[in-house]
Amino acid sequence: MTMILPSLTFTVIGDSAAFGTGDLDENGNPRGWGYYLSQVFKDPTSYFNYSRPGAQSSEVRRVQLEKALETEPDICAVICGGNDMLRNGFSPQELHQNLTETCRELMARGSEILMVQLHDPNELLRIPRLLKRVIRRRVDAVNAVYEKVAQELDVILIRTRNIPNVHDTKNWHIDRMHPGPFGHQLLAREMAAALQSRGWDIALPDIRERDNETRREKILWLIKNGTPWFLKRSVDLLPAALILMAWELCKVIRELISK
Repeated sequence: MTMILPSLTFTVIGDSAAFGTGDLDENGNPRGWGYYLSQVFKDPTSYFNYSRPGAQSSEVRRVQLEKALETEPDICAVICGGNDMLRNGFSPQELHQNLTETCRELMARGSEILMVQLHDPNELLRIPRLLKRVIRRRVDAVNAVYEKVAQELDVILIRTRNIPNVHDTKNWHIDRMHPGPFGHQLLAREMAAALQSRGWDIALPDIRERDNETRREKILWLIKNGTPWFLKRSVDLLPAALILMAWELCKVIRELISK
């Protein structure tokens, strides 16, 4: 009996957006765009995912990168930045350094790099206008870093906001921060098309409609996940948001005075 050995290795490192949060299989395990993408390469493929919810770019560079290099990936997705921007002391310069060093080490081993910009949460969240301004500045800062890295290193960059109807709520998980099942499939299709343009032998994954979550399922998710997340982040994120909103308010006042 002849065994068909994998001839392509696809590896993912990053945070919850890479982990598959928002898309669970029938056993409750995260699936996500990485899984869908791994299924449509024409060559036999080994798929590794070392991402972790909550991971910042420093963890990706110092911990996950080493694991990824051991797999000798032909293609590696590097997805992080969302958790960096939600912390006190967020530094676009540090994010740029971590992403650049991570990508350079992978590229030195011959890896094709995939990266994804953040969507606009303000299109989905009902939050105070002042907080929206704060979030927009930080999201734009993260996306600017991704744009810079993509230009410097010629990596594949998925510009999420350019995907048609990307902010349709059917594409998003109840938390509105992560793609839902449909959104993960949509993202996988965008990635596959980008890889095709680079010459990789890959098909476009099918996009199948999934049943929407019931009201009861949404409430249970909020109780189980939303409340603990808020309590955990209130020590760090909430004070930072309040400080940033105060700074933003000062900017608004200065703009009004200068007119």
